[in-house]
Amino acid sequence: MGKNRYPSPETALKFLRIQMRLLALVSTELAFRAAWRVFTTPRRLPAKAWEAAALAQARSFQVQSGKYQIAAYEWNAEGSKTVLLVHGWEHRASFWGVFVRSLIKAGYRVVALDGPAHGASSGSQTTLPAFAQAVQTVADQVGPIYAVVAHSFGGAATVGVPVHFNKAADGQLPRLTLLSVPASTSAVAQRFAALLQLPSTVLERMSQYVRQQHGRDAESFSLLQTGRLFPTHRALLLHDHADESIPFAEAQELASRWPGLEFRPTSGLGHNRIMRDPMVIAQILEFLQ
Repeated sequence: MGKNRYPSPETALKFLRIQMRLLALVSTELAFRAAWRVFTTPRRLPAKAWEAAALAQARSFQVQSGKYQIAAYEWNAEGSKTVLLVHGWEHRASFWGVFVRSLIKAGYRVVALDGPAHGASSGSQTTLPAFAQAVQTVADQVGPIYAVVAHSFGGAATVGVPVHFNKAADGQLPRLTLLSVPASTSAVAQRFAALLQLPSTVLERMSQYVRQQHGRDAESFSLLQTGRLFPTHRALLLHDHADESIPFAEAQELASRWPGLEFRPTSGLGHNRIMRDPMVIAQILEFLQ
């Protein structure tokens, strides 16, 4: 969902743009297939030194979600309330390491997963609905869920599809925290198309494909439409003014369209540092009480 989903070296991006342009000249369908493959294929980023320590105290387990084998993790099994962490595009459960330690210290049971085609989970490509289904499968197995904290693409999947929590009870999620989430799926697709310089015919074919596969328009997955309907007692949104992946204006619009959503802007944290900032974590812990 963020800038890292696309080839980062400038030469690779230039080559990809040329490739897409040539394919589009030959066939819109060929260009669409190539673009869709890029759009749905996350890179598996090299492991960072601190990731092993983040998972060292976790109980790892697996669940089957459709065609994917999903890796999941549990910390502090004796915690009184369960917090489910949902990572963003090209991240994985271990990226929550700093946050996990704070939640454990506060007495929570913590569960996280590697989304389809991410981390230790299987697959090379994934979509918003497939990601949401994996979250659903994990939530159903480890529930009841007291709170969800979701970042970027993970928030879009959780609320946009949406995932249904605590179905055996009242179907309500007591606490929801969203970090750096995109408000509009169409805006994400448009940014992708602009980066690769795709012709409008290819972008329209992508939209058509979503309708064919899921029986609904791409924009129906947008938090601008689904957020205000999401069954949660309290919802919190944090988004940084300097977010380099999701424009701050999207967060402002989402807050204006979602009655009751608590919106707390941040400054100087960008798209990813917001996940491990001590002040942000402290705010979330207070919100969860």
